[in-house]
Amino acid sequence: MKLLRVGPAGQEKPAILDAGGGMRDLAGRVPDFAGPGVSLEALEAIRALDLSTLPLIAPGARIGACLAAVPNFHAIGLNYARHAAETGSKPPAEAILFTKASSCLSGPFDPVVIPRGSEKTDWEVELGVVIGRAAENVSEADALAHVAGYCVVNDVSERAFQLERGGQWIKGKSAPSFGPIGPWLVSADEVPDPQALALSLDLNGERVQDSDTSDMIFSVRRIISYMSRFMRLVPGDLIATGTPAGVGMGMKPPRFLRPGDVMEMRVEGLGQQRQQAVAAP
Repeated sequence: MKLLRVGPAGQEKPAILDAGGGMRDLAGRVPDFAGPGVSLEALEAIRALDLSTLPLIAPGARIGACLAAVPNFHAIGLNYARHAAETGSKPPAEAILFTKASSCLSGPFDPVVIPRGSEKTDWEVELGVVIGRAAENVSEADALAHVAGYCVVNDVSERAFQLERGGQWIKGKSAPSFGPIGPWLVSADEVPDPQALALSLDLNGERVQDSDTSDMIFSVRRIISYMSRFMRLVPGDLIATGTPAGVGMGMKPPRFLRPGDVMEMRVEGLGQQRQQAVAAP
């Protein structure tokens, strides 16, 4: 299944793509896509619906974030071997965990707002994992049984805020619009191997990130199992699993977003995003 949310910002309603690519309105039939609304049980209830009986949504409607809200927005740092190399870092021995403020969620085609005082806003295409069943001390073998689905994430990052201002990375990861997700939440059954997905990002038409998830240092299975040793993952949690090489910070000289720049990114089978960078008002 490909689930999405459609409508003006703040007024989105849940929807699903039918076999012909049409958007079918789920409003009133299911809860919005957040928390228990994306549990494995909730997804099974959606599968039982006859999509042909649901109203079609007119093409061209705005597509919002595929999740209305998240209990937690987790992320993994330096999780691609070639990305670690481009930053001059040693591959981590254990997964680097950090969080993004949940208020940074935005739609896949909405503008990315460069914060006031920013000089180093950067792009990061990532595979997002949405938890569908509570996970605590789970094994790697069982980890994927706790996944509801996957989505494209742009882990937008302000590098000076992240690395030069002290404290936690969250400061450089959490500005409004720094978490575009979607266009779809793709159910886990459509992604048989999350370690075999191509992902890429173009900046102003130039391919700057081009890799696949086999370059991950820590697999999706390992990430979920590892995180569940330290916390309980709950339905609706979103995990951004790291970005491949090609970020602006790693270029020589470094290159960062300026107003008017356009990012276009995709993850195989999960759809595409497009954002234009704009200055904060």
